[in-house]
Amino acid sequence: MSALAFSSSGPFIKPLLEAGWSLGAALLVRMGVAGLVLSPALVRAVRHQPGFLRRHWMLIVAFGLIPVLGCQLFFFSAMQRMPVAVALLIQYLAPVMLVAYVWLRTRRAPSALVLGGSAVAIVGLVLVVDISGASFDLLGTLLALAAAVCVCVYFVISERAGGDLPPLALAAGGLLVGAAVMAVLCLTGAMPFAAPPVSVVLAGVEVPWFVPLLWVAAVATTVGYAFGVMAVPRIGSRVASFVGLSEVLFALGFAWLFLAEVPAPIQFAGGALILVGVVLVRADAKATGLPPKGEDEAPTLPVVPAP
Repeated sequence: MSALAFSSSGPFIKPLLEAGWSLGAALLVRMGVAGLVLSPALVRAVRHQPGFLRRHWMLIVAFGLIPVLGCQLFFFSAMQRMPVAVALLIQYLAPVMLVAYVWLRTRRAPSALVLGGSAVAIVGLVLVVDISGASFDLLGTLLALAAAVCVCVYFVISERAGGDLPPLALAAGGLLVGAAVMAVLCLTGAMPFAAPPVSVVLAGVEVPWFVPLLWVAAVATTVGYAFGVMAVPRIGSRVASFVGLSEVLFALGFAWLFLAEVPAPIQFAGGALILVGVVLVRADAKATGLPPKGEDEAPTLPVVPAP
């Protein structure tokens, strides 16, 4: 459900950006509205737990600066220097990066199921995003890799939610932090701000600007982060990161329905391979009987706010 919600953001935001909205304005509304919708969970945690912010402010700020704000800024910056498909491919290397990190950290090689699932999922991802004819751009590649690292941090921090850190409070705090930083960037001119009252076409129907924006903010982003931070502690960061690859498949479906961008047959085949890869990784988790927060699935990182 989290991947399905997130996947609708691109097809709904793309027409707004093409109609004159700036990225800074779209992200500010997206994060701000979603943070406000989820804010009751944060208020409840602060009221019912003495010292909540003192204990968890670093994790909340890190979540807002890295997975929420950093990932979007790095990805869209990379997208301006390279094809969207290539940027997506690099960003969605995050599951493999998590597997490699745990391998290096624990010095225990992943099982054949995990390695096989990783390889199959990446092949499927290459087929889905179709990078044929793409040119290499060093800075764009580095930006996309930074976005992938931010995605990894998203899964690692989300896995630490639970107990005295309610997942929805973490999501609300991170979204509000991201919105506050974006507001500062827009006010200082570091990020362009443009929000003209335009109309856009979705599924052949002309709608005012606030329709896609409200969907992205109040539904796609809110549900995406809410379900995501609740899911990761239950199934572990590794499995969750591979399940997250389904966002690419759902995005193809939304683009097909609302933007008339029909997927090619090879992309359907790639989607099937991604699902096979997810099943293999999940099968390994069941076979080994690892708990959701076992060391093999939950690399514990000393998370600190980004400068």
